[in-house]
Amino acid sequence: MNKIFSNADEALKGVAKDGMLIAVGGFGLCGIPEALIEALKSSGVKNLTAISNNAGVDGFGLGKLLDTRQIKKMISSYVGENKEFERQYLAGELELEFTPQGTLAEKLRAGGAGIPAFFTKTGVGTMVADGKELRDFDGETYLMERSLVPDLSLVKAHRADKSGNLQFRYTARNFNPAVAMAGKICIVEVEEIVETGAIHPDHVHLPGIYVHRIVLNANPEKRIEKRTITEKAGV
Repeated sequence: MNKIFSNADEALKGVAKDGMLIAVGGFGLCGIPEALIEALKSSGVKNLTAISNNAGVDGFGLGKLLDTRQIKKMISSYVGENKEFERQYLAGELELEFTPQGTLAEKLRAGGAGIPAFFTKTGVGTMVADGKELRDFDGETYLMERSLVPDLSLVKAHRADKSGNLQFRYTARNFNPAVAMAGKICIVEVEEIVETGAIHPDHVHLPGIYVHRIVLNANPEKRIEKRTITEKAGV
């Protein structure tokens, strides 16, 4: 089966629909699928529930979809750096399911592993536990979290072979493998596509069985959220 599509718009055709639960890889602006987010914006789909560690920044990343009001709800662990997000949330225009970062990662991992729910101590005694089942284990209270299985996952990887086996690069790996595994349909944006077999089996970070569509974006912008420079003595 050919998994390679000519561009991000083509890769989203037939799978991006109104009201979907989507998951988007990345951490801040590191490792976000820039071309796929832009294509999702261009598709015009709306009323999306978006799972992502954060919501990008104003005018970039998922911030683009907030600007166009295509997202109705965010499931996130960090919501700073985005004034439009703040404005919509405080005005009651955007729903938010605030989720601790480790819990969010595990909800995606569990979804990809076929585990419907799990118990964690994180969030007990806080608003995170509101409406959730609590249970005692060995004298400690835990809350139950449901796993996440998005209809569509948008992922960024560094390299893919034609079978969809993926390699990630450094910290850009972040949430991407868990997002890829959890999705019913997974579309991956990569900077390089190689022949099947060109990636040594020991160097495959995520097997191609989780990947349904691949699109090449050889020159992503890779915007830096906040550039910080350490001054060196004598320079």
